[in-house]
Amino acid sequence: MTARRLDQILSRLAEAAVAVVGDFFLDKYLEIDPALSETSLETGLEARQVVAVRCQPGAAGTIAANLCALGIDRVICIGFVGDDGEGFELLRGLRELGADADRILARADRFTPTYRKPLVRHPDGRVRELERLDTEHREPLPPNLEESLITAVREVAPEVKAVIAQDQVQEPECGVITSGMRQALAELAEQHPNVVWFGDSRFRIGEYRNLIVKPNRQEVCRAIHPDTPAHDSAGAKNCAAIVSAQVGRPVYLTLGADGMALITPDEAQPIPTARPEGELDIVGAGDSATAGIVSALCGGATLEEAGVLGNIVASITVQQIGTTGTATQDQVRQQFARHTEVWRELPRRG
Repeated sequence: MTARRLDQILSRLAEAAVAVVGDFFLDKYLEIDPALSETSLETGLEARQVVAVRCQPGAAGTIAANLCALGIDRVICIGFVGDDGEGFELLRGLRELGADADRILARADRFTPTYRKPLVRHPDGRVRELERLDTEHREPLPPNLEESLITAVREVAPEVKAVIAQDQVQEPECGVITSGMRQALAELAEQHPNVVWFGDSRFRIGEYRNLIVKPNRQEVCRAIHPDTPAHDSAGAKNCAAIVSAQVGRPVYLTLGADGMALITPDEAQPIPTARPEGELDIVGAGDSATAGIVSALCGGATLEEAGVLGNIVASITVQQIGTTGTATQDQVRQQFARHTEVWRELPRRG
């Protein structure tokens, strides 16, 4: 991998359209000033004082944000929000990024999944995140909504270079990526072999078919050994090889500070990464890596080169504290230049 090759890949992103189908959450940050803290007269408990509120797209929205930041020409979002204030904020946030949110369906019978994140900001600039407050669906997706979402994916498949499926919700059949959606994606991947089909899931990574997938160590071990703790890296790679055979495509296994490995049933290719220094915030790192990998594949990268770009993007976003960060092309080039020796000898598959 060279700087010239990186430029070649990045230069093609402005020609690409990518669809992101999945669970779009609102990340709602509540910034607290501890100096203003009061004691509630009614309960005697501390009443923390929120001095700023900021909202941004999360979960699948984090992937969309990173695709936009990397310069993908058209980012098509497919999912749903509630007919509520959080849905308004999420749609506004996606459109401010430059994403196409016309296929995000607003439903009066659903609420907008939201991560509320209280942050204590100290005078010296340090940030401490308190316990998160989550609202997400724990009831099955209505059949008519599921069918509308599947129809939207079918409509955009001929128009895009890549489709990313992002499954965020723990309870089965309660988010956008239901068993019916996974079946539709598998069929579409066969019908459109020139499109990059890519899947991510916290709890069901092994249930995709015909999609490249990107689990972390815990996710891939859970897929094969659901009742045992996550294995070490060697054991996780063995699990990833089994998942690769199940899904019928390669697996990008993320390994934290050790980068990632590109896994097939017969081979494990390490993809090195730079090790960022200082305070880190790993929230959203996996989603930003997904955006980097898929963007690179849209730009004509090999599988290994795409892993490099995924690692570069994640190494940038984890250094952005108190937010799910993004990485621009300029930041990617600068990070590559700082750590050229890490990726110089990366083998390229023919």
